[in-house]
Amino acid sequence: MYLVAIAWAYVALMMAAAEALSPQGTLFGAFITLLLYGVLPLGLLMYILGTPGRKRRRQAQELAAQADASGHAPTGSAQGLAAERKEA
Repeated sequence: MYLVAIAWAYVALMMAAAEALSPQGTLFGAFITLLLYGVLPLGLLMYILGTPGRKRRRQAQELAAQADASGHAPTGSAQGLAAERKEA
């Protein structure tokens, strides 16, 4: 995930540098290029790709809050663990 973001940022930075150093280019154009081709798409990409991690953290916090409120550890199915059986 981060490799794509780093590569995208590098390309956007090079585009902005080419805009700034071009005889017809301006620093304002370079800033707009960096913003519209780099920062905004990268921010959106990182937000979308980070969604599963945020969801896992939220569920872990909810499980921890349930464990604190009840005084018991969460059951095995809530953590993805198989329930243990006692043999008679």
